[in-house]
Amino acid sequence: MDYLYMVGIGVLGLAVGVAVGFLIRKRLVESRLESVESYSRKILAEAHKEAKNIKKEAALQAKDTLYQMKVEFEKETREKKEQLQIQERRLFHKEENLDKKLEQLEKRESRLSEQEKALEKLEDQLKEKEKEYHHLVEEQRRELEKVAGLSSQEAKQILMQSMEEEAKLEAAKLIRRIENQAREEADKRAQEILALAVKRYAGDYVAEKTVSVVNLPNEEMKGRIIGREGRNIRAIEAATGVDVIIDDTPEAVILSAFNPVRREVAKVSLERLIDDGRIHPARIEEVVAKVNKEIETSIREAGEQAAFDLGVHGIDNEIIKLLGRLKYRSSYAQNVLQHSREVGFLCGIMAAELGLDVKEAKRAGLLHDIGKAVDHEVEGPHAAIGADLAKRYGESEEVVHAIAAHHEEIPPKSVLAVLVQAADTLSGARPGARQEMLESYVKRLEDLEKIAMSFPGVSKSYAIQAGREIRIMVEGKIVDDDKAFVLCKDIAKKIEKDMTYPGQIKVTVIRETRAVEYAK
Repeated sequence: MDYLYMVGIGVLGLAVGVAVGFLIRKRLVESRLESVESYSRKILAEAHKEAKNIKKEAALQAKDTLYQMKVEFEKETREKKEQLQIQERRLFHKEENLDKKLEQLEKRESRLSEQEKALEKLEDQLKEKEKEYHHLVEEQRRELEKVAGLSSQEAKQILMQSMEEEAKLEAAKLIRRIENQAREEADKRAQEILALAVKRYAGDYVAEKTVSVVNLPNEEMKGRIIGREGRNIRAIEAATGVDVIIDDTPEAVILSAFNPVRREVAKVSLERLIDDGRIHPARIEEVVAKVNKEIETSIREAGEQAAFDLGVHGIDNEIIKLLGRLKYRSSYAQNVLQHSREVGFLCGIMAAELGLDVKEAKRAGLLHDIGKAVDHEVEGPHAAIGADLAKRYGESEEVVHAIAAHHEEIPPKSVLAVLVQAADTLSGARPGARQEMLESYVKRLEDLEKIAMSFPGVSKSYAIQAGREIRIMVEGKIVDDDKAFVLCKDIAKKIEKDMTYPGQIKVTVIRETRAVEYAK
């Protein structure tokens, strides 16, 4: 019982404690709510007060801004009024000046009208005098016809003939003077450009032969190259397309072919076969096939290197291959690829001096002889062949024209074409660059002298300086000084028209008067 009593008292105490705590908590919450409400009312009162202050300040600032705007507007208005007054004064002065000018113009017009009337009177007087003059001239003409026994038409013809001869002589003198001046200036400028071009480019020159010689270690090797019943030499000729010449030349075999690339393939192949020692038809075909691939690679690399050396980019791969084939092509013992590089360098130098496109000039110079890579396969002059190839593979019209005109198959129409001609001549005609056959050299000198002798008044002609100059003796009684100048020009034109030659030919006409008498 005591235990239950104690539990009941505990429960009752707990209930009383909970009730008391609840009442105390409720009172605390109510007191806190009252304090929060009073604090909120205080904040609202302060906010209303601050808003009134801000409104007052905004009103004051607005008034101040309006005042400043009013002051600035009045200032701008005063400035515009002053400017308008200044403009009005200027316009007033201009009007005064215009009035004065109008008065002057009116006075000038009146003077001009008076002068026109005076001129009309003078014209009438001149017309009357002109009529009198024509009448007098007609009378004098009739009198002169009676005295001279010639009609006016015959006298006119005689006078015109004499005037025509005098005009020709005067024209020849004038032409000679002008051309001398132009030639002096042009020669000086050309010498400067060419001297600079030669000074800035010094190219090595490699002489190529029309046949290739393969050296042998001993004479016994000739028999091995020929093979049993000639089967080895026939295999070499069939595989390479060249003629193998084995003669009495000690320790040497000569390879002859029209195609320089084939000749190079045969030379390299034969040298490798000799080094290897195994010479039989199967081995020959294997080596030739391998060398063919290597030469093709070498051709492409040579073309790429030439284009790289000149800084020419964007060339078609087929053109690069054709350019590389020029490495094995020679002209008068001058390597054509080396010659093309020289022409490209010289064109670039001269184009830079003249203010032209240097890259385009180098491109045209490098590709100018591209037709020689296939001229043994395609009919026609190499300049025309090269122009067709360049056009086919996307070169510009200027470059195509320069290639086609560099040997004057067509007349040059651009400065670039003339530059390529000059650079080609400079590279080919420099001393030691090319070797010329004796027969063609003598024939050219004879043709040069025949052209000079075909003109009337020429007594003798001599081709000197290896055909670079021709001296012409004329008869003094037939050709005078002025006619000698005209004759020199005509002979030069005839040479340009009828002959093909590297460089230029100097034409010198010599006229002398000799007085001969014998003392007896």
